Amino acid sequence: MVYAFVQITITSPETFAEYAKAAGPAMAKYGATAQAMSTEPVRLEGDNPLPTRAVLLSFPDKDAALGWANDPDLQDTHALRRGSGTSDIVLLA
Repeated sequence: MVYAFVQITITSPETFAEYAKAAGPAMAKYGATAQAMSTEPVRLEGDNPLPTRAVLLSFPDKDAALGWANDPDLQDTHALRRGSGTSDIVLLA
């Protein structure tokens, strides 16, 4: 199992709502599960701006995570996420 840490700062709640509807099926296609999520992350150390949402995803393996990120059929879904604000995704493999 591998994990991806997702940080999103939502600037368009309407677009994020559209993304939220599409995200579940996109994740299911690759066996991904949201292990933890927070709309109020707490800083333990550092001074970077906190995101408005932080999510820890799990994938069965690195290939599944890369498949989810690079699947041409999911690019519209990823575009919704990007259009909803700023996001960073880090694979912990």
